[in-house]
Formats: sequence, C-alpha cells, structure tokens
Amino acid sequence: MEIYLDNSATTRVFPEVAELMRKIMCEDYGNPSSLHMKGVQAEQYLRSAKETFGRILKVNEKEIFFTSGGTESDNMALIGCARAGARRGRHLITTQIEHPAILNTMRYLESEGFRVTYLPVDAWGRISLEDLGQAMTQETILVSIMHTNNEIGSIQPIGEAAGLVKRMNPHTLFHVDAVQGFGKTKIYPKRMGIDLLSASGHKIHGPKGIGLLYIGSQVKIQPIIHGGGQQMNLRSGTDNVPGAAGFAKAAELLYAHYEDDIKRLYQCKRYFCDGARKLEGVKINGLLPGEPDGAGTAPHIVSVSVEGVRSEVLLHALEEEGIYVSAGSACAARKPQSSATLKAIGIEKPMLESTIRFSFSVYTTQEELDYTLRAMYDKIPMLRRYTRKR
Repeated sequence: MEIYLDNSATTRVFPEVAELMRKIMCEDYGNPSSLHMKGVQAEQYLRSAKETFGRILKVNEKEIFFTSGGTESDNMALIGCARAGARRGRHLITTQIEHPAILNTMRYLESEGFRVTYLPVDAWGRISLEDLGQAMTQETILVSIMHTNNEIGSIQPIGEAAGLVKRMNPHTLFHVDAVQGFGKTKIYPKRMGIDLLSASGHKIHGPKGIGLLYIGSQVKIQPIIHGGGQQMNLRSGTDNVPGAAGFAKAAELLYAHYEDDIKRLYQCKRYFCDGARKLEGVKINGLLPGEPDGAGTAPHIVSVSVEGVRSEVLLHALEEEGIYVSAGSACAARKPQSSATLKAIGIEKPMLESTIRFSFSVYTTQEELDYTLRAMYDKIPMLRRYTRKR
C-alpha cells in the first residue's frame, strides 16, 4: 500500500491536467510569439489561462504573469519592487517564518543595501499587528507576509495586515506568498489590499515548473529577467504554454469543488490529530488555543513533534510501510539545519529534531489515515526503546 502524505511538498497531477498538457505538447505545440496559426493557437491557451486566474482571484487578466514557480514569483516581487522603489526608501518588512524563497531573497537585498525587519511570531506562528505597526516607517517600501506557513499551517491575518500597512503608508507595497494558501482558501487581492501575490502549480495538482505572480496595475516593478520582452516586458523568456494551461486547469478543477473539498480536508485533519494525540509524548504544533480540530489553520497541514524519536528515523520507518511524509519544508529537507519556523514558535531543541509534517490532498482517504496511525502506534514505541538502549 502506498500512502502519500507529503502534499505540501508537491501533489499528484490531476488526470485532466496531464491530458491537456499532453495535447498541447504533442499537437498544439506552437510558440505564442509566432505569427502563424500554431502561434495564435498557443497564444489562445495563454490568454485562457490568464482569464481563469483573473476570475478566481477577481483581478484583471492583464495583471497575471506566469513564472517558473513560486520561488521565481517571490524573487520577482521582492527584487523587482525593491529596486523600483529604492528612491523612496530602503526598508523592507517580512516575518521570521517565511519560506526560504522569501528569507534568502531578503538577505540578498540586504547585501544590496536594503534594511529588513523580520517580525517575530507567537507560539502558534502568527504575527502581531502591533509589531507590524511599530516596524512601519515612511521609508518602508515593501511588506511581504506569507498567507499560510508551509510547515505548521498557521494562517496570517492578511487582510488586517494589508489594511494597517496602507493606513500607515499608502505607498508601501504589500506582497503575499500564497503558495500554500492558494487552492486551500479564497484569496481576493484587490478586496484584501494585496499588491502582489505568488502561487505555484505543483501545490494544487498542477505541473511543476510553473507559477504565477499577480501584479496590481499600479505597482511599479523592474524586471529581473531580460530577453525578448514577453509578458509586457516584465518576464522575458519563451512562454510555458502547457504549464500555464495545466496550472489553470488544476485551479479550475480545485475551485469547482472548493467547499466540499475544504470541509473534507478539515475532517481529515481533525481525525488525524485526534488519533495522533493518543500517543504519549506527541505534540501537534500550530493549532490555535481552543481549536483542537485545526480551525483557523490550514486544512491540509499537520506538524507533529514526537518526543524521543528523531524525525529522519521516523520518516524512514514510515516509508518502510509505504507511507511518505516530510521532516519539514521540502526545500530544506536535505539540508542539516533546524527549522526556522519551529525555532520561531519556541519549540525546544529535542523536539526540533523530532518533528514530522503530514500534509493531505483531495486524494487522501480515512483508510490511509487509519493505516498511518496504526503504523505510528507500532513504530514510535519501538523506536523509543531502541533509542534508549543506545
């Protein structure tokens, strides 16, 4: 039996997405920059994809730009806007629990002379609006706050944060990394005061290698990739037509059954958390006080710290049973470093090294969760005994 519970790392592509991409790659394979009918046909796929995201996000299709993924979208937003706004100020704000695509880009911008404030979070992974307000200055040109944390599933008060930023300095741009939130919640940039928003295809049953960046029409931004001038001179390079079409198809399918899917994901999360709590020495990270079922956090992410068992050991023990999970953020899973997110929420060192992330999808079943819980009931006590003997 194969059970895939690492959907925050990547997801299985919907069959309809794979079929559409096959058709484009094998039949409708023109370059959208070409003037002949094959090129026109390819351009129609791109336009249709932008129209789809425009409807979902309730923005103008001309404000949608396709990238190679969430990392490029984040880099484009931060570097492009920082450089474009450098004459107004050189202060940026983000949080301590951002994805490395944000944190490492901010560190790069620091090397270019920008000053960055990294907001702390509480024990549940949420920022304080008071801290945000105190960090804001007339020199602040950009604030970047993730919507949903990729490790513990905390959700930030994006609308309130954007409103605060705009009240304090209407010229400050507000960027949201929504790579984990898109498809799991409804996000409307214009209503929420979001100037730029990043999303990625492979997190929502679309293909890898494609992402989007919503850029509000009033945003001043410089390109960071130069070339043939595609996408209104903001993102040069031959357009990834099958990727964009596949990403849009996945989003269309996901949001068509949004209410039912989200309800079922929360049921899975509640069921799994209830089962995991039966194990001694297990702590579930990021759940809000008084909300043991996970309400107020992402429906698809459960972070579990297991006392006395290192995360890599438990990960491979579960893998022997055909269960695939993560020891943290997939982007850093092969690097010997502790999670910045878990440190930020105050997890002590022994538990830092003993944390597993389970993440669900529309394909996850209760039968799979039962199988996983039984494996945990069997493996964890045995692994603890082995650790103590050593």
